[in-house]
Amino acid sequence: MPDIKSTFKSRDTEEWIDIVFTRPIGYCWMLFFKRLGVHPNVVTVLSMILGAAAGVCFFFSPATSPRHWLLINITGVLLLMWANFYDSCDGQLARATGKTTRLGRILDGAAGDIWYFFIYWAVVLRMWNECIPLTHLRWSWIGLALGLFDGFVAHTRQCRLADYYRSLYLFFQRGAKGTLDNFPQQKALYEQAKWKDNFIWKFFLGTYVNYVREQEKTTPQFQRLLGRLREKYGEDIPESFSEEFCRRSYPILWCTNALTFNQRALGLYLACLLNLPWLLFVVEILYLGCIYFYMKRRHERMCRKLLEEL
Repeated sequence: MPDIKSTFKSRDTEEWIDIVFTRPIGYCWMLFFKRLGVHPNVVTVLSMILGAAAGVCFFFSPATSPRHWLLINITGVLLLMWANFYDSCDGQLARATGKTTRLGRILDGAAGDIWYFFIYWAVVLRMWNECIPLTHLRWSWIGLALGLFDGFVAHTRQCRLADYYRSLYLFFQRGAKGTLDNFPQQKALYEQAKWKDNFIWKFFLGTYVNYVREQEKTTPQFQRLLGRLREKYGEDIPESFSEEFCRRSYPILWCTNALTFNQRALGLYLACLLNLPWLLFVVEILYLGCIYFYMKRRHERMCRKLLEEL
């Protein structure tokens, strides 16, 4: 039986609440699914369903369900927590059983998108006929604009870059060994795949190609640094450099944790349970937006200095 620590990607990249709460519960689910022989990708799909159901629950407010809205919203909180346990479980299960696949990684990234697609629509519809604080104006189309901006711009960019910085840290922590996904590599895989052979794989690979391309476009200084490392050392990047990269990027890891699930979920829970749905967009666009720009600026500056030192 695998120890729970063996299922972590890296303790450095784990947030404390995940270590003491989410991961242990996900680990219990992992043991359950492992005994049943369930594939990690099935667990990921189950997390998508639970997250989507949670999103529907967050639509209800005192205006639409005066007697039961709070109970329904609490149910949504519990469902989203359950979805997050499964999101933790699928990765642990993949590592514990050796069933790690590129499709699994793509599906895992898509799971959160499915959750928040339903969540943002639910919150926008909940706000639609409510008045903007301190005014007599209804949110209506303004709320829709906020939801679209948050979902397709703020949230997407924040999570995409946080995921990339975590991947970079893990890559160098492991001595620059293994695979670091890049756009040409993923584009070649996409072009080789055939729609008629595996429609689902081709579809998700297409979204992942764009995902990786945007990660690289957002990190020009790191791309220059990586190019210089490949030019100078090939695939044998010195261990001393890997250690230095991790040492300098470690202080930024709290930002990647803040931009993923826990603080984002806390903002959602407060917004819905306090019946202040607009608070979700304040938290994600303003508060998390500041963290995003700080993280990006500091990481790019770090890479520029490392490049100069090379």
